[in-house]
Amino acid sequence: MRRPPTLNSQQTIRLAVIDDDSGFVTVLGKRTEAAGWQQRTLAGGIPPEELVAMKLNALLVDPSVLGDDAWGYLERVCGMLPELGVIVCAGRSTVAQRVRGLRLGVDDWITKPCHPEEAIARIEAVCRRRRRARPQAEAGPVVAGELEIRSDRFQAFVAGTSLDLTRREFELLQLLADASGQVLEREAVYQRVWGYAMAHGDRSVDVFIRKLRQKLEKASPGWSYIHTHFGVGYRFDPEPATAGGPPAAGSLAAPMTEVGELAEADAAVEQLTAS
Repeated sequence: MRRPPTLNSQQTIRLAVIDDDSGFVTVLGKRTEAAGWQQRTLAGGIPPEELVAMKLNALLVDPSVLGDDAWGYLERVCGMLPELGVIVCAGRSTVAQRVRGLRLGVDDWITKPCHPEEAIARIEAVCRRRRRARPQAEAGPVVAGELEIRSDRFQAFVAGTSLDLTRREFELLQLLADASGQVLEREAVYQRVWGYAMAHGDRSVDVFIRKLRQKLEKASPGWSYIHTHFGVGYRFDPEPATAGGPPAAGSLAAPMTEVGELAEADAAVEQLTAS
């Protein structure tokens, strides 16, 4: 069996680095040059519009270089350049900081000290995932019920009005819609959207599903899109909502115990995001 070509043979990665660790940047530059990449080192956070002009595939950032505006800068970059792979490479950080960064749209978080080879492998992985997703974005919008899902704009619309989804909410919706009619387990959803194995007791998937449902119900109250399979996961299957009727087949209403757990998970996620 012929092995598939590596990323380097298919695409020259254009990488920008915002980091003042001269030793790390120098070694990384030698490794990327040997791999045939184009690397550019930046002294600080430049406007996202200039990053667009560079036609980058990935951005490696140490937030300490950005100072007090680090979170705002990351949010602007991730929001304005949804196709750019953003990797944070930072020193000591808390769980709350890493969670906040990932939920802002950062694709990966590397803790220093980090071997340049690991940084390169992680950048390759991020670019590889984005390359795989690109044909879906070029395939055109997906219409389901009253919902129009636009991968090219990272948004969903009802009657031309945007649901104003966060990047994570859109990725979650797109994953479920791509597997329309299938039940996806929570662990599989977390692995594919967050990119990591789900820790025991983590309710992030449930919290984000709940927020996504609220936006869908507000914009399209006549339809039910996401169905719960309690103890298993979720299924995307647009069905006209039946006012006052029983739940649709396969859509199990959450018991009061789960509602309470979700409320606690909501509070935990909000606390992490705000810190």
